[in-house]
Amino acid sequence: MSLDATWVVAWMTAAAAAIADQAPTLNDLDRAIGDGDHGENMNRGFTAVRDAVRELPDGAQPAEVLRASAMKLISSVGGAAGPLYGTALLRASDAVAGLSEVDSAHVLALLEAALGGIEDRGHAAPGDKTMVDAWSVAVDAARSAVAEGRTSAEILDAAADGAESGAETTDAMLPHKGRASYLGERAVGHRDPGAVSTAIILLAAAEAAK
Repeated sequence: MSLDATWVVAWMTAAAAAIADQAPTLNDLDRAIGDGDHGENMNRGFTAVRDAVRELPDGAQPAEVLRASAMKLISSVGGAAGPLYGTALLRASDAVAGLSEVDSAHVLALLEAALGGIEDRGHAAPGDKTMVDAWSVAVDAARSAVAEGRTSAEILDAAADGAESGAETTDAMLPHKGRASYLGERAVGHRDPGAVSTAIILLAAAEAAK
């Protein structure tokens, strides 16, 4: 099973709808340990992404849709999320450049590249109580699914489940990066909003593949 640009457009469209629906929850999570605007910022960014991908010409490749989405996020999302998610999608775009379709190995490659971009841009690692904690578990789950010979859709399902699990683990973590790190122990017991938005976005990817 291979996925083409139609999947990426459907992914970004589904992500925009899910982020819009969950924006108040993301704001509440961010209000506990950050600025309280993660949902608002993400909603603005993915609304712009949704509109941008709809305007791409027929015949666009997956990498072109990912790159267009990345640039919109970088230009329209405030705070750290825009550069982080934008870099993730830029790296994902590079991982599938020149391909009209992406198979299971390429799906894993774009997820790995996205994680690498976030780690490089944010200088965060698993255990720091950031979106990396969701992405890293997602990528590990995707690798296992590839090793088992799963389809692209099944790999994305595994990644989405992994991201949700990874986001849940941030509840008990002491933050080491970002604004939350200033709170120290007071941030323990609160879920990282970036990890939650990661789970939302990867679930949208899985649903779009179906």
